[in-house]
Amino acid sequence: MPSRRRVDTQPSVPPQGMDDAAWVDVIQKMDEVYSQLVTDEIELEKKNAELEQSQQFIFSVLSAMSDVLVVCDAHGLIEETNSALCDLVGRSDHQLRGTSLYDLLADDASVAAARAVMSNRSPTRRGESIELNLRGASGDSVPVDANCTPRFAASQRRVGTVLVARPTAEIRRAYQELRTAHEALKRTQQQLLHAEKMASLGRLVAGVAHELNNPISFVLGNVHALSRYSDRLRDYLQAVHEGGTPAELEALRTKLRVPHILADLPSLLEGTLEGAQRTADIVNGLKRFSAVDAETRQEVDLNKVVDRAVLWVGKGAPRNLKLRWEPGEPALVTGNAGQLQQVVMNLLQNALDATSESCAQEPAVAITIDRSDTHLCIVVEDNGPGIAEADLSRIFDPFFTTKPVGKGTGLGLSISYGIVEQHGGKLGARNLTQGGVRFEVSLPMRCGPPTA
Repeated sequence: MPSRRRVDTQPSVPPQGMDDAAWVDVIQKMDEVYSQLVTDEIELEKKNAELEQSQQFIFSVLSAMSDVLVVCDAHGLIEETNSALCDLVGRSDHQLRGTSLYDLLADDASVAAARAVMSNRSPTRRGESIELNLRGASGDSVPVDANCTPRFAASQRRVGTVLVARPTAEIRRAYQELRTAHEALKRTQQQLLHAEKMASLGRLVAGVAHELNNPISFVLGNVHALSRYSDRLRDYLQAVHEGGTPAELEALRTKLRVPHILADLPSLLEGTLEGAQRTADIVNGLKRFSAVDAETRQEVDLNKVVDRAVLWVGKGAPRNLKLRWEPGEPALVTGNAGQLQQVVMNLLQNALDATSESCAQEPAVAITIDRSDTHLCIVVEDNGPGIAEADLSRIFDPFFTTKPVGKGTGLGLSISYGIVEQHGGKLGARNLTQGGVRFEVSLPMRCGPPTA
């Protein structure tokens, strides 16, 4: 084996013209350059790893996209695709790269539309939406809704186009699902509205029954009196037809009290008609209140709405309740009387429930109708404990209630808010400084003929 000779890393004799200090300085510079090269290599490897991770991330995003993606150059040649496009047209990414976008289109109209968008010299950065027909894997035409966005270089020169498309069948299916959900939501809303009405009617059954009992009892009493009078008049008329003498007829007339009957008949008939009319009015009010039809709009006097609400809710109120309400001049709005009555009844019922919680003072509820140039405002105030500040912003949310379980559905104020909003008004609430709550129902004053 040849003998190895030791090679010195440093020359034993410095070059001519350089002293030892200069040579040491050169060696140090070389070490610094070598260290920098090592650092740069490490940094380069790190950048390469980050670049590879970024490429993997972009590839995973493109693969996860359900929409079709095509990136073309200025001439319409495909530069990038995703898995959704490959699956749709039945070709791999390698087969698609470098081919023309127009080869993927199924008809001349789609080719013309794509060319018009890609040749546009002043495109918007938001892109344009067009409908295209792609040639599917089985050769059939697949309609898609595409958004074509221009791609610019650093010099702001257009270098290509990005197309993101979704099959129209999928869009139609999503639209149909959205429409079905919307219809179901509308039906549920109507059912909740009707259910809350029925719940309100259930709470008022006792009061309504009592209210109906008065005119019905009045009618029954008058009918019994008319029945007795008819028997007497029949006996008298029978004696007249049998040819009784004037003296006998006068005696029978006095005995049967025929003059009194004749004098009392008009008032009996008038009272009977009045009682029947009152009964019919109550029944009609119940029918209007429980009606599901929310589209009927007519002239409504808020005084009558509050009157009926006070009449029905007041029947179930405590005996010591101080309910202050004085109807004034006509307060006309255009709307649905049954729905507006439900709003007032809900507010009154909530006020009664609130005042029943306070044992320190006598319960009191006040109702007034304030007026402005364009609006009428129904104000309901109580002297209850008020509403917690944290709950004031939530009291109109569906199913939110501060009542114990089983005492409230949490729908009354929510439905009332929706009804007032449908009538073009506003429903609000705030705590009073002296205690209690003030609810305000602001409705636009009626102007012009009512519409349906």
